[in-house]
Amino acid sequence: MKYVRFAIAVTALYLFSCNHHKEAAVKENTTIPLKSSGTSSDKGEIQTLIRKVLNWSESKKSSIDLLPALTDDKDSSYIGFDLEKLKANLEKLKSTNFFSSGFIDNYNQIILTLDKKLRNKGFDKWQVGDLPTFSFANDVDPWCDCQDNMSWDLVEVEVINLNNTKGELYWNWGKPKSDWGAGWKEFKYKFGVEKENGKWKISYLQGFDFKESTRKDGAAE
Repeated sequence: MKYVRFAIAVTALYLFSCNHHKEAAVKENTTIPLKSSGTSSDKGEIQTLIRKVLNWSESKKSSIDLLPALTDDKDSSYIGFDLEKLKANLEKLKSTNFFSSGFIDNYNQIILTLDKKLRNKGFDKWQVGDLPTFSFANDVDPWCDCQDNMSWDLVEVEVINLNNTKGELYWNWGKPKSDWGAGWKEFKYKFGVEKENGKWKISYLQGFDFKESTRKDGAAE
C-alpha cells in the first residue's frame, strides 16, 4: 500500500510539473501586441507624404482656395459658397493623389455645411475683409494650424498608432535648434493616414476636423 501511495504521489508531482512548464511556455511565447505594426518604411513614406502635402498647400499655383465664398450684390458681405468652385477644388484634391476619398468627402461636407449655415443665418454676418465668423480657416492655416512656419522639409512624424492599412500620427518640427522658442519645440499636429490601392494617403488633418471646423467662431468647443 505504501508503494501504491508513493507511485500516486510521484505521478501527481510529474503531472503538476508538466502543466507548470506548459503554462510557463505559453506565457513566455505570448507577446503583448504593439500599437504600431507598421514598418520603418511605412513611417518614412508617411513622413514624405505629409511634407509633400504641406509644400503643396503653400503653392499658389497648385493648391486650392479653401473658402470659395460668394458675396452679396454690394460686395459687402459673404452669403455662401460657390459650389462650382467647390467641385473644382474636389477634383484638384483628387488629382494630387495625396488624399483619401474620406478626407475629400469630409472637406466637401465642411463647405456644404458652412454654406447652409451662412445662407440660413446660422452664423453672424461675415463682412468682406473680415475673418470668417466660423472656426474653419479662421486666422490660422488649417493645413498646419499655424500662422508661420519653418521649411516643411524639417517636418518629422511621431507614430501614435500604425498598422498595415491605417494610422494616427503627429508631425512636429523634428530636431529644433537651441535658439528656437518653446512654441516651435512643443508644437505637434495630429493627422491620419490610410492605404488606398496600396498607397498611403492622408485621411484626417487636425485643421479639417469636421466638428471643430463647422462651429461658430467663439462658441464653446
